[in-house]
Amino acid sequence: MNKLGVAIIGCGAIFPLHAKAISAIKDVNLLLVADIDADKATRAGIEYACDATDDYREILNDNRIDVVHLCTPHHLHAEMAEELLRVGKHVLTEKPIAVDLPSAMRMLKAAQVSSGQLGVVFQNRYNDASVYIKKTIDSGDLGKLLCMKGVVTWHRNESYYKDSNWRGRWSTEGGGVLINQTIHSLDLLQWYGGEIKSVKGSITTDVLDGVIEVEDTAHACIDFANNVRGLFYGTNTYLENSPVELELVFEEGTLNLRREHLYLWKDGKETLVCEPIFSPAEGKSYWGTGHKRLIEDFYDHIFSGSKFWLDGPEGIKALELVKRIYSSSQRNK
Repeated sequence: MNKLGVAIIGCGAIFPLHAKAISAIKDVNLLLVADIDADKATRAGIEYACDATDDYREILNDNRIDVVHLCTPHHLHAEMAEELLRVGKHVLTEKPIAVDLPSAMRMLKAAQVSSGQLGVVFQNRYNDASVYIKKTIDSGDLGKLLCMKGVVTWHRNESYYKDSNWRGRWSTEGGGVLINQTIHSLDLLQWYGGEIKSVKGSITTDVLDGVIEVEDTAHACIDFANNVRGLFYGTNTYLENSPVELELVFEEGTLNLRREHLYLWKDGKETLVCEPIFSPAEGKSYWGTGHKRLIEDFYDHIFSGSKFWLDGPEGIKALELVKRIYSSSQRNK
């Protein structure tokens, strides 16, 4: 088995999760880190004993690099991914796949003709509770899924946006709470529900008006083709990063996710059916802890020569849902 050489572009908040996961995988070597902030790149290179650069384009002609992780601001994903796929690199990008659908479609087209794979990071699909829920839906053990809801109440203050000038702008972040923080929960809802028939939603800026040009609060009613209804509420205006809450009502029982623990309510009795094993090294608990599992799975597919399942066509679905909510709010339709 040949070893894989890896580069990470972007040495910000999410960088350590990727770097640590890569370092733990056999026959995978982190060789280069890149960031437009040269000092940040240098510090990351020293910490992980690898090369560092402030120009990601050096990767394009670096034959040592087989796989590239994109941990950059949203608006940079598409251009970087297209360039890297064009020269045959495998690309694993953080969410969202892009800031808009035309950019995402260009990435998908680049992946179709590339010898490299495109993967999208929706790590919450790898959480134990998420896997349990999906298996329950697919097996029909609790009968038909009837309805579900998701609630995300997190905290992002003024400094969060002012410390990173790409955040809080339509052109660079692509939106606010929907496309950045709550997109993971929306991805789970569409993963569970399947094809979407219609969306009615609204966005507002309740607290951060004047600080950001995007929304800090959103809600949506999502009707699926199989007649399942999904309700969603998300905000960055809470004063605490509360754990994500999910509820799925089936014909024969209800699954509730509370504080990362999944409970089954059936026949008048509540039972704990899934309990997370959480390590701080795997991220913040309210993010979910699936990064390590997703990255390992991505490399397993590359080594085996098989197609990674959370690819461009799968990763674009959450962006499509986000954009439908924005469109519904704008048109009030």
